Formats: sequence, structure tokens, C-alpha cells
Amino acid sequence: MLNGVKYSIDYYQREYKWEREQVEELIDDFQTRFFNHYDPCHERTKVQSYPHYFLGSVVISKKDGKNFIIDGQQRLTTLTLLLIYLNNLQNEKKNGIVNIENLIFSEQYGKKSFNLDIQERERCFHSLYKNEEFNSSDSPESIETMLERYSDIEEIFPDELKGDALAYFIDWLTDNVDIVEISADNDDDAYTIFETMNDRGLPLSSTEMLKGYLLANIDDQDEKNHCHEIWKKYLAELKEVDKSEDASDFFKAWLRGKYAKTFRERTRGAANRDFEKIGTSFHKWVRDEKEKAGLNTHRDFSKFIDLDYSFFARQHKKILENTYSFNEKFPYLYYLYSNGFTSIQYPLILSPLNPGDDENTVNTKINLVSAFLDQFIARRIVNSHNFGNSAISYTIFNFTKDIRGLDIDDLSTELTRFTENIDENFDNIGQLYLNKQNRKRIHRLLARITSHIEKECGIPSNYPDYISWELKKPFEIEHIIPDVWERNQDKFESEAEFNEYRNCPGNLVLLTRGFNQSLGCEDFPLKCKNYFGQNLLAKSLNKDCYKNNPTFLSYISDAELSFEPYEIFGKEEIDRRCDLYLEICNQIWSIDVYDKIVEDHEVMQ
Repeated sequence: MLNGVKYSIDYYQREYKWEREQVEELIDDFQTRFFNHYDPCHERTKVQSYPHYFLGSVVISKKDGKNFIIDGQQRLTTLTLLLIYLNNLQNEKKNGIVNIENLIFSEQYGKKSFNLDIQERERCFHSLYKNEEFNSSDSPESIETMLERYSDIEEIFPDELKGDALAYFIDWLTDNVDIVEISADNDDDAYTIFETMNDRGLPLSSTEMLKGYLLANIDDQDEKNHCHEIWKKYLAELKEVDKSEDASDFFKAWLRGKYAKTFRERTRGAANRDFEKIGTSFHKWVRDEKEKAGLNTHRDFSKFIDLDYSFFARQHKKILENTYSFNEKFPYLYYLYSNGFTSIQYPLILSPLNPGDDENTVNTKINLVSAFLDQFIARRIVNSHNFGNSAISYTIFNFTKDIRGLDIDDLSTELTRFTENIDENFDNIGQLYLNKQNRKRIHRLLARITSHIEKECGIPSNYPDYISWELKKPFEIEHIIPDVWERNQDKFESEAEFNEYRNCPGNLVLLTRGFNQSLGCEDFPLKCKNYFGQNLLAKSLNKDCYKNNPTFLSYISDAELSFEPYEIFGKEEIDRRCDLYLEICNQIWSIDVYDKIVEDHEVMQ
């Protein structure tokens, strides 16, 4: 379908809106289907006999000699991003390369262009294809989204597919992942087809089938009517915040969090278990495993809707509302979201909740679990470890079972034990070098550090502002030492060492766009002078920050932090600055956080 064929999009359809969650789910599906049949002993020709994966249909309008996508641009754009990534990944290998360039771009009438031939995306696609940095300032929203999703693909693409399996996987992806193209000769016919497909004869969703099954098992008509009203009420509320059309994400999170007991073994051809079955057809799982869900009598079905469903729907809505926007009452939910960690967290957060919990208890449990996940993810980021679904889903599933239904004290104890047993810590922060793949992660890390020290000093600070690209002048990563080797040869043993140290966290702060660019090539003394008017992390490089500033001085003394001003800035100074960042990270992600959350709960009680 993509081989040498051009597709365009009308101007009113140009927004690309997929989020990390959809991309992660797609890649996870691909990986699961592929590894169910892949064997490293197979010849590559064996791949053609592997089962196919159906990715749905797209609707195309053929006009003016071009193919215009009426329905399907989200999938085709995501596939193009994935193909570009796979092509770049192959460029690092010496053999076993699969030629997929014609699926990305091709020549027509003597001119080379991308197969998704959309003018505003051309520069972005070109930069990604060449594996180059792309300045997205003043770009449309779709471009920002595409760059974020490409970054997500880089982060979550499974390591197991990057080695000898890569060529086999690309063969399977290009030949065994199927899309049906439905074409019309004009827009009117294309939209008629699209509307017919979406308006008529649609199969019932898993949500609708689950409702039908549950209600059918309630004998009393009045009780059945009551439960039906309860179902409609909370489903409508969920749809206001749930990104899935029929709130199916909630049902997967609730059922996995409270009832799933088994997980598919990581062996070739292993059968799906509770976790996977709930993810694909949760209505069938409830029907087939009703005893696990406690559905043994007609009264159980009524209770399942009236008590359990209504309670967990309310809590899931609360969690989502405080995930997508920052709330001081639930800060960790937003921290997780800002790092692209979403769907896999919800079963774990719902797991310890019980329908009898009061609001303060529920809020405390949400904060305890989300604080643990924040610890878990921060440590993986600093150690450059993947936290895509395929890398950590089994670990998170076991955590989910271990904390299911616990009270606050037992939950705090378990989470403390989990944290103490995490292999990663923050000691390797000096080896966390900035690159294109982790730029977003390091930006978030610097934002947390900056926001934390400012709040500790009583300075108004807003973490979302430090990471937002919607501000007129958003914050960007600033290299303290400019990228001018000739002026820094006396501080480093080689240019390679200079480049390595430049991208070390100790040489990085956040500055607003424009101000950052204006200082780019200036030497440290001039930069440091201008840092004094900026956020506290940048300001602390300047000696004037330590004058007539009793709150700051008191804070660094009480917290025993090694803040210091600098007259010059080189290798030794970057090392000392890295040590400071390590101290702050250990303060932010202290294991004492659970005790603090429990203390706040007791005060509220």
C-alpha cells in the first residue's frame, strides 16, 4: 500500500493527534504477535508463513490525480514514523538490512518526495529520516505531536527486536501487517463510505456487551433498571475525561487492578492469561472468569454495578482529571503523565482502593502509589533504562497483585519495601548524557529539580510552566559551556571529552527561548552574569545569589546541599555541579516521601 504510492490530506484534516498510549499499544501488539511465532533458528523465508495482523481499513478519495486520505491518517502517519525509525535503526547495522525506503519516500515525475506527501510535514520527515535535530518552534501542533511520537517510538521500541530479530520483524511488518484500502472517485462517495462504515451495522463494543451480560443476570426488574441508570450515569461522566471512545480504558484498568491473577509467560507461543485477556476482550473475561470477579449469585451482579463499578468509575475519573492537569493535591499523577507514563499506571493505582474507603483514604492511597511510580520512573530515567510497556508490564503486574486491597499502613510498608529493592539509584546521574532520544526526559528532570528547590525556598514555582510548549517563550535546555571547543581547550583533555561533558546534566539548566538563544555562544562569565535574573537553579551559579538571601542560605544549610557560585566553569566544576544534582534528586525522591503522605492523611483525618 505504501510502496511508491503518494497520499495527501486536505487542509482541514491535517491534525495528527495520536498520543504515546496509542503508539505504545500498537508496538506492543506488533511485538506480541511477532514473538508468538518468531524463532531465531528460522530462515527469514519462514516469516511469510507467520500469522497476519489486521490494522483495519482506510478510506481514500482519488481526485486531481492524487490519493486523499479521508479516514486512516493517524495510522498511516504512525506507520511512517515507525518505518523511518526502523530505517535509521538499520543504518547502524552492517548486514541483514531490509530495504524499506520505498515505503517512506519515492520518486514521481523525476522528483523525490515522501509517500505521505503533505507539504507542512516535509521538513520534519526529512530531519527524522536523516536523524537530525529539528527546530519545531513556530511549527503547527501536528509537527510537535509527530516529533513527540517519534521520540516515544525511540524510547519504547523493544530491545529484543533490535538485534538479530530486526530483519525478521521488518519482513513481517511490511508483508504480514494488513490494511484494506477502500477507494472512491470523489469526496462525496468517500465520505458516504466513511459514514456508512461508522453509522451502520457496527458491532457492539466490549463495554456494551459487558453491560448486557451483567444486567441480564439481575433478576429483579427494579434492581435491573436502577443498575442500568447507574451504568449510564458514570459511563457518561467517564467519557468526559477518558480518551477511549467507550471508556474501555477504565474497564481494563479496573479489572486488571482488582481481579487479574495471571500474566502470559514470556515464551514463544504462550497463551494469553488474565492480564492479556482483559486487555483484548474484557467482557469475555468477566463472563468466562466470573468467579474471579466474585460473580456467583444474582445479587453479586447487582452489587458489581451498584457498588464496585460506581466506586471505581468515580476514582478513575478523579485520577484522569488530575493526570492531564497539575493539581498540588495529586502532583505525582501529573509528573508521571509529563514523562509519558500513563495507561500502565492505572491498574496499579486502583489496586489498593476499596469501595468502603472514605475520600481521604482514597486520595492518600492514590498519592502513595503514584509517588512510588514517580520514584520507579525517575530512577530508570537517570539510568537510561526503558520503561515502555514491554519492559516493565510484568513487574508492574506483580506490584499490582501485592498491594491489592491493602490499608494505608500496609500499603506504605509495601511501597517502601519495593523502593528499597529497586536496583537503580541516582548515583549515575553524571553518566546521563543529553542526546536527541532523551532530551524530553532530561528537560523534565531539570524542571523537577528547579521547581523543587524554588518551592523549598518559598519562591513561587510552577512545574507545568517549565515543561509547557504552549507558552510564548517556553523553557529550553541551556548548555552552560558554549559549543566552542577552541575557547575551552585548556579545560579538557580532548574535544571528545569536551563534547561529553557539555551534555552532562551538571552543564545544563533551563532558560526561556530567546534568552537562551541570545546567550548561546557567550563565554561563562557573561552567561553567569545574566543567569542572576533567571530561575533559582541557573541563578545559583552566580555569586550574588548568595548575598542577602537568608531563605536560600538557610535551605541549603538545613538540606546539606553543596550549592556554590563559580568564577570559571570547566570539567571539575561540572563534576561538582553533578554532585549537587545528585543530592537534590536524593532529596526529591527520598524514601521518606511515603511517611510524609501518611502523616498528611492522619492530619486530614
